[in-house]
Amino acid sequence: MISHLDRKLLRDLRRLKGQATAVTLVMACGLAMLIMARSLIASLDGTRATYYQTNRFAEVFAALKRAPNYVASRIAAIPGVAAVQTGIAVQVTLDLPGLDEPASGLVRSLPDYTAQELNRLFLRRGRWLTPGARGEVLVGEAFAEANQLQPGDTLAMLLNGRRQEFHVAGIVLSPEYIFESRPGAALPDSRTYGIFWMPYKEVATAWDLYGAFNHVSLTLEPGAQEAPVVAALDALLRPYGGLGAYGRKDHPSHIRVTDEIRVLSILSIGFPAVFLTVAAFMTNSVLTRLLALQREQIAILKAFGFTNRQIVTHYLKFAAVIVVGGTTLGCLGGVALGNELVTMYRLFFRFPDLSFRLDQPAVLVALSVGLGAVVAGVFSAVRRAAKLPPAEAMRPEPPTNYRQSLLERAGIGRWFSTSFRIAVRNIERRPVQALFTIAGLALATALLILPNTFKAGIAEVLDFQWDVVQRQDINLGLVEPSNARIVHEFARLPGVIHVEPSRSAAVRIHFNGRSRQIGLRSLEPGGRHSRAIDIAGKEIVPPEEGLIVSAKLADVLGAKLGDELILEALEGKRPSRPLPLVGLAEDFTGIAAYMRRTAINRFLGEGDVISGASITLDTAQRAAFLRELKGIPRVSSVAIKETMRQSFRDTTAQSMGLIQTIYLTFAVIVAFGVIYNNARISLAERARELATLRVIGLTLREVGAIIVIELSLLALVALPLGLLMGTGLATGIIQSVNTETVRIPLVFTSYTYTFAALVVAAASAVSAVVVLRKLKQLDLIGALKAPE
Repeated sequence: MISHLDRKLLRDLRRLKGQATAVTLVMACGLAMLIMARSLIASLDGTRATYYQTNRFAEVFAALKRAPNYVASRIAAIPGVAAVQTGIAVQVTLDLPGLDEPASGLVRSLPDYTAQELNRLFLRRGRWLTPGARGEVLVGEAFAEANQLQPGDTLAMLLNGRRQEFHVAGIVLSPEYIFESRPGAALPDSRTYGIFWMPYKEVATAWDLYGAFNHVSLTLEPGAQEAPVVAALDALLRPYGGLGAYGRKDHPSHIRVTDEIRVLSILSIGFPAVFLTVAAFMTNSVLTRLLALQREQIAILKAFGFTNRQIVTHYLKFAAVIVVGGTTLGCLGGVALGNELVTMYRLFFRFPDLSFRLDQPAVLVALSVGLGAVVAGVFSAVRRAAKLPPAEAMRPEPPTNYRQSLLERAGIGRWFSTSFRIAVRNIERRPVQALFTIAGLALATALLILPNTFKAGIAEVLDFQWDVVQRQDINLGLVEPSNARIVHEFARLPGVIHVEPSRSAAVRIHFNGRSRQIGLRSLEPGGRHSRAIDIAGKEIVPPEEGLIVSAKLADVLGAKLGDELILEALEGKRPSRPLPLVGLAEDFTGIAAYMRRTAINRFLGEGDVISGASITLDTAQRAAFLRELKGIPRVSSVAIKETMRQSFRDTTAQSMGLIQTIYLTFAVIVAFGVIYNNARISLAERARELATLRVIGLTLREVGAIIVIELSLLALVALPLGLLMGTGLATGIIQSVNTETVRIPLVFTSYTYTFAALVVAAASAVSAVVVLRKLKQLDLIGALKAPE
């Protein structure tokens, strides 16, 4: 049976349904983002953990030139090693019909007659390789989908310079390549780069590696420490051309998934916190007004024997209804949006089964956080009202101390209309309420800054990274470092306007106990192609000696200009030497270090050697250039700028763009909700005053102008504060979500601020129209009845 207080609660909710709905929607937006982000974290993390365990993903990895198979037993003897799997990994060039540019890929060997112990494959379609058969290959799903390959199709590979045809036996996934990308690249290019698996014997025979391996993976015993095992493995493989061992946390695919989880973790806190703060302000405004109107009712309730606790509980139920409604809508919205994002994640995170998992603890957290935010906003006001003695509560509130406004005392009041002066007096008489309104409006404005800042940052990356930093059209990579004379062969290809040689090498950089395994890339003074640009937009000219590093890398290492870094090569004789940090480059994909090519050659103890080249191309002859390029077996990889730019659009930009759209939609809802709520409360609080003004002769337009002017003045004060707060909020969140793989620059445009101001203006205009319509329907006789 419904109690008397619950019936009253239902009546209050019906009467204030507009304001209650606005608060519920604001809270639902915040909780939807909280539930969406936390559930996506649970989905990605849980799916990854299951995949790793089921398919036995290794924990330590190393690449090398060549080691005999018996070295595997020495690796297994390293303290802490549980299982070892050796194999072969080689880069190949492919010739696919219908694809202009030469594709490339990585071929991994599979044991001929035994099961794969670590990094087990998952068969998506087709069949496994036939034991002892030749000419069969397993293809990674990302490459197969991008090129519409199916089991039974054929593809041509250049195995160590020899062209061979292979039949696609099956389409597979690997825990090593959840995120497939070219070595050293932060972005995928599944159309021109893929991962393939072939029998060990066939790969070893083609590269003269039979009885040897050049890649090793291993797992650790329970409780074993990774660092000592990595160091021991690195030392053991050094005589065999070891390229540096590393743990799972430094595995490129693992890093990319971890970065996405980290971004979601930050976004699951930052935005919901602001939304729930706004909801707390709004609930406080609604309930404070309700309590002021119901002083008599509270007194009557107490006179009839209801205790303070019952009255406090009754009004807190009002807040609880809003929280339950917001949590329900937030949960539904979070599930819907989460499923949308999971669908997008499947495009570039390759799991056997990635589905949205509602994080049930997140729903309880959302309910608790929402309830806590609202109760914190209203509890003191509710308790204060409940403590009023019945006799005092039966009396109306003391009349407001009416006096001239600051404008009138300054002698300039006569320059303004009556409506304007009344609006200013109302603001001055309720300074605390005005501050709360300004705070709510400022927070709503601040929320509108971040989504468009994300959008502007993504646009900046697309322009800066591939037009300012990398001005070449095509990058070529060689199978093995070669004499720089090969540049002349590239220069003779059709359509080549300019060619610049490049040298890259795998290195490890150390500073103050921190280290990163990265790529060292060459820069040419006065070069037309790749450049290093500092934060001021100026080109950094590489000196004869010294390192230029990504600003993000310097931040990770804790290094600053002038510090001495230890540069350790992970190829050749693996020299190591200290070098000064001479420049910080602003780049937004991956982290790297840069030196002059001649300095890299000296550091590695080699002659005039290059590992690739960059080319400016006449686009009219692009097809002819790419056809000729397919005939050069020493070219192992081709990276086309426009393809990489499109890859960024399809992965990082699409992911962040969808999140930006969601947040922008929610921010607009919040802005409208806050302004509408304040307008309706202002009308309700002044119903008696406005009715009196109508009776004494003010027109409907003049009376309506009071509400509109008051709302406009508060919005004008809140707008610059909100823009300032939004700038700080966007700075904090964007800097927090920037990772070592992809970073979004801080770009604040006039459009971002103009859009926020226009949304606030539009919300104010719509709210004013609604309030004026309600004002027309105001019952003058009912509003003028004395409460006593």
